[in-house]
Amino acid sequence: MNAIGASVLTVALCIVLFSSRRWAVLGIMAAVLFTTQGQVVQIAGFNMTAIRFVELAAFLRVIFRREFTFSKLNRIDKLLLWLFAYTTVVFLLRSTVNQANKIGEAVDAYLCYFAFRGLLGGMDDFRWFLRKFLLLLTPYVGLLLIERLTGNNLFTSMGGIINGGWIRDGRLRCQGSFRQASLLGMLGASFLPIYAGLWLSNNDRKLATFAIILCLMIVWASNSGGPVMSTLVAGAGWMFWTMRTKMKLVRTGMVVGFVGLTLTMDAPVWYLLARLGSITGGSGWHRARLMDMAFQHLNLWWLNGMAIKDTADWLPYVLWITGGADITNQYLVYGIDAGLVAMFLFIALLIYIYKNLGAALSMVRQNDTRNSMTELLLWGLGVMLTAHCFNWLSIIYFDQTYVLWYFQLAVIVNLTEECFRRSTGAIEFHNRENEKLDETNFAPSV
Repeated sequence: MNAIGASVLTVALCIVLFSSRRWAVLGIMAAVLFTTQGQVVQIAGFNMTAIRFVELAAFLRVIFRREFTFSKLNRIDKLLLWLFAYTTVVFLLRSTVNQANKIGEAVDAYLCYFAFRGLLGGMDDFRWFLRKFLLLLTPYVGLLLIERLTGNNLFTSMGGIINGGWIRDGRLRCQGSFRQASLLGMLGASFLPIYAGLWLSNNDRKLATFAIILCLMIVWASNSGGPVMSTLVAGAGWMFWTMRTKMKLVRTGMVVGFVGLTLTMDAPVWYLLARLGSITGGSGWHRARLMDMAFQHLNLWWLNGMAIKDTADWLPYVLWITGGADITNQYLVYGIDAGLVAMFLFIALLIYIYKNLGAALSMVRQNDTRNSMTELLLWGLGVMLTAHCFNWLSIIYFDQTYVLWYFQLAVIVNLTEECFRRSTGAIEFHNRENEKLDETNFAPSV
């Protein structure tokens, strides 16, 4: 860890430990954006990156200050615990390689998610964050523009970044502080639908417009197919806004369309990724072929996963780091690590997140028939989740991008819980008022 990284880390740690909860969240995000995976210290066989020091500090803060308690876990909290506990245990029992890395992934998930659960409040805190986050995004995009125009990534001084990046179609693929251009692009693509919701709510419209421009510039600078596809998915998600009360019909139509494609296509349906890749850019064929080979070799990994080196013959090339196929699919990663149960736990987690969002949106509509800001931002979060789900077909989050995902997941959980509490409180208030009326109506006259 060099002097620049240590300085940024020190500032971030001070903000996380000693400031208010709102500013502590910004402190974590500052570490995500302005430190790299090259800022690392080896401790007992674990790579302690700068962001890991920050997430550990944030978790300890919320525990010792009692800003989060494990006594009242909801279903999503428990599913997340089960997902990583099961995956890690099965992997450790099956494999003797990369054990520290797998343990580290589980610890990262727990520390980040529950730290954000404690630090994030409700809708007011989230709106505050969306405004203040621009204090970080604006200079960050400025650094990306320097990289794009000069070909010089200023984050290379921190290590873990390849200066000059990759070139696609004659244009640089910027990385910023991330290890891959596609991961950088998801920074913009994932926040884009949220700021779109803020824009549509007519609150802070000028600020939301500026934020949307910044998000699009990040996607543009990354020059990557995954973020472009996620941006298109976000656009499609907002097009369904007019059908928001008929989503059951939409879901049925999607299932019918999927079955129809499966029955009519000559190749398996996942080869649509190859065709989309030719439009948006990226290795669509690789993603489709990977899914095809995983399905063909299901008997090797369905129970407890398989060694990554045993996938070396799945593709014409191998990943030199692992000696096996490049598993660029988050769903398959869980399967290869720990079998179908792990994959199904991950899918179950996503299903319950969608269910919570749907229930919260329904409650909001019952209390306010207008297009309220809460409804728009919840819809934006649902669109963001859908963008992640599509993106996971083509990449895994292997650098500090996981912090962004757990932040956004915690936002969804906290805001939906707030909607449930308000709805329950409104019902209880209504019941108490009815009881008072009943007592008045039946009170004996004097």
